[in-house]
Amino acid sequence: MTILQDKTFPRTLDEIVARYSAAPADTRLEFWTFDDEAHRREAERALASRHVRARIRSAYKPLVHYFLEDVDRSGLASVEVTYPAHPGYPPDRFLLEAYPLSALWTDVAVSFKAGDSSVDGDGEDGMDPFTYIAKLAYGDGRVETHRIFVPNRSYVDHIGETCVTSAGWARLSSPEGTKEEEHLQTEYEAIYAEALKAVADHEWGDVEPFFDSLSLRVTLPVEDISLPFGEEALSLREALHEELYFSILELFQKKTGRPVSDRRIKPGQVVPEILYGEVPALRIELNPLSAEDMSGNLQDLETAEHPITAAQVASELALIEGLPFQTKSYSGRAIAGKYHKGSDAAVMISGGQHANETSGVIGALLAARELARRPGAHFEVSPLENPDGYALHRLFCVENPKHMHHAARYTALGNDLEYQEEGSPYEKAMRVEAQRLTDARLHINLHGYPSHEWTRPLSGYIPRGFPAWMLPHGYFMVLRHHAAWAAPAREFLELLTSRLAKVPGLLEFTEKQLAVYSQYVKKPPFQIINGFPCDLSVNETSSIPLRLITEYPDETIHGDAFIAGHRAQKEATLAAYEIFQAMNARGITI
Repeated sequence: MTILQDKTFPRTLDEIVARYSAAPADTRLEFWTFDDEAHRREAERALASRHVRARIRSAYKPLVHYFLEDVDRSGLASVEVTYPAHPGYPPDRFLLEAYPLSALWTDVAVSFKAGDSSVDGDGEDGMDPFTYIAKLAYGDGRVETHRIFVPNRSYVDHIGETCVTSAGWARLSSPEGTKEEEHLQTEYEAIYAEALKAVADHEWGDVEPFFDSLSLRVTLPVEDISLPFGEEALSLREALHEELYFSILELFQKKTGRPVSDRRIKPGQVVPEILYGEVPALRIELNPLSAEDMSGNLQDLETAEHPITAAQVASELALIEGLPFQTKSYSGRAIAGKYHKGSDAAVMISGGQHANETSGVIGALLAARELARRPGAHFEVSPLENPDGYALHRLFCVENPKHMHHAARYTALGNDLEYQEEGSPYEKAMRVEAQRLTDARLHINLHGYPSHEWTRPLSGYIPRGFPAWMLPHGYFMVLRHHAAWAAPAREFLELLTSRLAKVPGLLEFTEKQLAVYSQYVKKPPFQIINGFPCDLSVNETSSIPLRLITEYPDETIHGDAFIAGHRAQKEATLAAYEIFQAMNARGITI
């Protein structure tokens, strides 16, 4: 074990109370910090006991927090929000940060319009580049207009790009009308900066992987806040997990001369654990990889409310008739598959490529179990392609079961298994062997994506490289095909989405998410086919001519929501298999 950093950080709220306890009573103090409401109110009360008036707001999603904490909703009928624009941001940056305001209350109509960034923000009606204007209309005819400041700062980030991002802030107003304000370095920002500095300054050498397991253990006195819409929550701990994980990947992408978001990167396994603790702290250490798996109770596949254990995946797979084959993950875990030979046209079925997307693991097993009972069925199934990531995901869920945990997304090498080199002895070898056995022309690859908002508040808010996946938008179909297969691929997707529309509740679920999504994303990067968002595109990089990637918003879901997720994955797999067979029977070459 090598320790790169072990440090505690003073709490920003404690520093505010200590520094401003003797401020003149007529001074107005405003602060924005990365803390939950309970701790911010506690600091306000501490100052008030010393006759100091202060208001401490959230630096994270200030508009949403403003409506949750400050607005009188008694009789509120409608809200019109004018969101700011800034030349350093995508035009919808602050519209996205307003999510999911419009869905929080069914009895209040919420609308959004873009502000004019060219207007001088000093005027009464002008737009400051970091201020929302909210017009509140009440049932009794009363109309109120409020300005909500959104503290941001511009700086050169860890990969040398200019970044405009959320920040702590302090604003002091005197009785004479003078105003002082500045960036307030919070412990949240300091932990992030210190972690990146420690990683960037370490001597890693020039050979990938650079480490086995890079552990970043952070404690923060911040509670998650559930919101009354879907799986949405306000979670600073989850956001810091995302920031640390992807920022560290970006550091190594830069170090190795690769483009940002290049999935071939092989730094090793990055493990950010963000836990609740009263003392803000950061510990970074290098550890050996572990090949141990957590135990757990067996669940009935059809009604499993949580991801099943790796041991149960193996036992369920063993019950499916066929030829077993396997390879090893980078850490040494077994990756198992079954080849069920029959007279049908062969199909490959896989799950768990991105191991924090867990509904596909069960969906693949359920579909394979049913197909194996059918005469002539011809398929290969690899339900858990990334067991190293899956083990890490289960570890993360012990403390934070409702977080996305994207650090469990890739393999223990740190790369996406689909981008591993041909001839790799690890995860990619399963795909190669499955195709050799089957000569399949259709690969059904079951994936998922976040079931709630995905943010990176300290590096521009919108997840770099993944803007299309930051808000849930229902069950999403991605179909990639060779150019020569364009017409049958379109027909295949039309038939598939038509079948999915008949799955009880699935279309309604998708339409509900799309209705909210469309208020925040003005130009969706997909088309709608039979009510489902779809991406149909030519891709010649794979030797398999037709690749269906299902995307269910499953990251963080449990209970009935998880059951609905893996049932959808099962139904999509069976429908795709049957449509593929019918098209082949009609003589349509795919």
